[in-house]
Amino acid sequence: MSDLGKIDREVFEEIIYPELGARRDDVAVGPRHGVDFGVLDFGEQAVVIATDPISLLPDLGLERAGRLALEIVLTDVAVSGVAPTHLAINLTLPPSWSDEDLAKAWTGLASHAERLGVSIVSGHTARYPGIESSWVGGATVLGVGDREAVVRPDGANVGDEIVVTTGPAAEITGLLATLFPEQLGLPPETVATAQERVEDIAAVADARAAFDAGGVTAMHDATEGGVAGGLVEMARGADVRFDVDTEAVPLADGVEAVCEAVEVDPWTVTSAGTLLLAVESGRGTAVVEAIRDRGTPAAVVGEVTPGEGVFADGDRITAPESDPSWDVFARFSREEE
Repeated sequence: MSDLGKIDREVFEEIIYPELGARRDDVAVGPRHGVDFGVLDFGEQAVVIATDPISLLPDLGLERAGRLALEIVLTDVAVSGVAPTHLAINLTLPPSWSDEDLAKAWTGLASHAERLGVSIVSGHTARYPGIESSWVGGATVLGVGDREAVVRPDGANVGDEIVVTTGPAAEITGLLATLFPEQLGLPPETVATAQERVEDIAAVADARAAFDAGGVTAMHDATEGGVAGGLVEMARGADVRFDVDTEAVPLADGVEAVCEAVEVDPWTVTSAGTLLLAVESGRGTAVVEAIRDRGTPAAVVGEVTPGEGVFADGDRITAPESDPSWDVFARFSREEE
């Protein structure tokens, strides 16, 4: 397994968690493994805050790459139930990037921020030697809203229904089909279908639709570690058991073919754009319908029960030690050299 990607729970708890700077009374939720945002408490209002790296992939088209990069960083706040409102962004670009390249990526990012009601309030933009990849900086997102509106990923309760949107591995399917179409060894029509999955990365509006439908007790996005990893984090954080019917989980066109071609389990790979929700009993259908009205697949796929762990069709599933998609990207990148 690759050491790339997020550090694991043990490393987090050994190195990061014990050293968090000064203690402040206004920190209602601080860093913890499996929770992608923090919360600052200001009386009746809360500020939800999250930080993520920025990846801009030129092969996606720089304007679209900017839009999708923004979606990924905003989603970590959107899953709190509070709409993202403010953004600070750092772009540390390769020297090879021209002003025209920057303009395209920035147009995609900034225009999408405007559509979503997000104001860019601070940043840093520069070119530096030694930067040769698509990982070109980071961003911090804020959401200002009602303190009582905050939904945490560890808030599931026994009796809740489990809802999944989009399904596993859509992100990886779209990216692999776009970046390495020939290396997949699949028919052109299958690759073309798989490339459409890139648009499934967007989830901010889905999160808002789900929250507005009512009854959401927990919400998480299935990034590194995929659907399996995300569900395990949610169940462990809430000290409950998740029972999931795999046949009910949406599966987008092209996912199965691409994952078979690269020999990965779609449930274990990063799936940005896929939301995992716990919803009060009887409210799952309303949440699903609200998300489907946006054109996003969604379904009630199981329930929260007493116990611990995540069980798919009765069998326990575990989170991967590391996201296997990193190994696929590394292998395909070497083959292109």
